[in-house]
Amino acid sequence: MADHNKTLGEFIIENQKDFAYSSGELSRLINSIRLAAKVVNHEVNKAGLVDILGAFGDKNIQGEEQQKLDVFANEAFIKTLTNREIVCGIASEENDGFITISGREKNNQNKYVVLIDPLDGSSNIDVNVSVGTIFSIYRRVTPAGTPVTLEDFLQPGVNQVAAGYIIYGTSTMIVYTTGHGVNGFTLNPAIGTYYLSHPNMCIPEDGHIYSVNEGNYIHFPQGVKDYIKYCQMEEDDRPYTSRYIGSLVSDIHRNILKGGIYFYPKSSKASKGKLRLLYECNPMAFIVEQAGGKASDGFNRIMEIQPKELHERVPFFCGSKNMVEKAEEFMKNAQ
Repeated sequence: MADHNKTLGEFIIENQKDFAYSSGELSRLINSIRLAAKVVNHEVNKAGLVDILGAFGDKNIQGEEQQKLDVFANEAFIKTLTNREIVCGIASEENDGFITISGREKNNQNKYVVLIDPLDGSSNIDVNVSVGTIFSIYRRVTPAGTPVTLEDFLQPGVNQVAAGYIIYGTSTMIVYTTGHGVNGFTLNPAIGTYYLSHPNMCIPEDGHIYSVNEGNYIHFPQGVKDYIKYCQMEEDDRPYTSRYIGSLVSDIHRNILKGGIYFYPKSSKASKGKLRLLYECNPMAFIVEQAGGKASDGFNRIMEIQPKELHERVPFFCGSKNMVEKAEEFMKNAQ
């Protein structure tokens, strides 16, 4: 049962013993993300009232047109994490390379690096559809006191110490895991405090929702086409319901609560898929697995993939365990 009197801050303090390295830094880091999320939420909620809608006029490293809120959210998270001197490095989906944070001390002793998608689903901003933030936290692998290197960021998802997302929708929520289950906190905008609203979130093993951009059907591999047809067949508990928002955070959040599968496969238009392994797939995979679900690239566990580059893309299948396994079955049979 939800404890609507327990705040996110209280929850973090109470559960600090679960962190692998209980020095307080990870708690402070999640608190910093909470603060930056409030700033971004405030700006998102003013969209349409102030000049924050529309394109910024520049493109990010992926060649995608940046929206004004993309830029604002990116700067807000980087500024908050940098000013608090908790992390030694940050990598953002919006930046070409990673950011080294040296701190005021001569030798930076901070242990954690953060990878972040500051505003997922930004193409939905102008039409007032839910958007979100996705974050992933790793313990650095290079020695403390030295500048971070690319090696600190190119870690497989199994090395994550925490991951989460913030959804800016009808209500604003932070959902995160430190490897001990998944918990969701809803913002009370009247007092600016997050309260535990969704404790021990669990995704059903089966679901009735499939989420995919069917407009790309003609470009999908045969295994994906076969699975979509399976979802649409009138047999047993099918056809499934098709629900696709186009905002990864929103689609995954709904499917965790209701049961379902989200997939963004490779295609003839995107040979490696579209979603980024480090900023989107790994953190979402960690969350979904901790909620009892499954995440793969159609054949292999997402979190066991060894990243080769900062902005690497992969196919992504994520959600209710039995649905993902059925999709994998179709992918394998079509080889």
